[in-house]
Amino acid sequence: MARAPIEVEGLSKTFRQGLFMRRVHAVRGVSFLVERGEIFGFLGPNGAGKTTTIKMLTGLIRPTSGRASVFGRSVPSPEAMKDVGFCPENPYVYPYLTPREFVTLLGQLSGLSGSDLRRRVDGALARTGIAYAADRPARRLSKGMLQRTGLAGALVSDPELLILDEPMSGLDPVGRKEVRDLVLEERQRGKTVFFSTHILSDVETLCDRVVILREGLVVVSGKVRELLRTEVRKTEITLAEVAESLTQKLGALGFATHPVAGNLVVEVEGEANVARALAAALESGARVLEVAPRRETLENLFMQRAIGERSSEDAGSASA
Repeated sequence: MARAPIEVEGLSKTFRQGLFMRRVHAVRGVSFLVERGEIFGFLGPNGAGKTTTIKMLTGLIRPTSGRASVFGRSVPSPEAMKDVGFCPENPYVYPYLTPREFVTLLGQLSGLSGSDLRRRVDGALARTGIAYAADRPARRLSKGMLQRTGLAGALVSDPELLILDEPMSGLDPVGRKEVRDLVLEERQRGKTVFFSTHILSDVETLCDRVVILREGLVVVSGKVRELLRTEVRKTEITLAEVAESLTQKLGALGFATHPVAGNLVVEVEGEANVARALAAALESGARVLEVAPRRETLENLFMQRAIGERSSEDAGSASA
């Protein structure tokens, strides 16, 4: 039976910092499973432990405790990285190498050679949109161009698993769309993509499953479609030409209102109450500009679980 691309169980990492070697718990007992052929989102605010976890998965640092494996091979080990393409958040490209030379080097390190190597290098450079600058020294490349070069290096060996840490960092909107398309293409080809990002809309659009970290702990884990409620959470009605009496009436009916750019926005909980709010508005002669249903989003979930909980804990600590 084929093993999962990534299995993580109780993974922890503790660093010692400063003059007194103070312990810093960067990752604390993280567990998750990445299945074949899926796009897996790895999220969390700055300092949550995302990059530290990725470094343990790729063998760049050793865990303090716990275990992780890639296609059934324990990490850290060279064997575990055999079928992995990795692009860090800030790819380092030797300044005097060109993208073609750099990607060729990575292909050689992956065991490629001859015409097969040249074909794959050309293909990776073309797919990531850096072929036009393939023979320009890296020291003359922009941040976005270096990011594209790093992505090409991750793709050159045609790996079964892509691990991408902030792959859209430094890219313009066109570049971001191209990377999104590339990620979807990899899934269509049966590959597995594990990526960390702060761009929540991309995760909501692309990912099959997601894990959210907070202070080194998993606070959310599951399929995106199951985590996000599909029913309408609330409806926002935007009104113009609103009389003061209408504002008072809507408040008496239990609707929250607030002015926005000279108009009035009415927040209605539950679809059944939308008709009541609209009837009151139309009876008073107000003009309805927009009726916008609001559903649960990944951003809402992220703010509640990864940011909101931490903020409330911080406030509690301060008052204790």
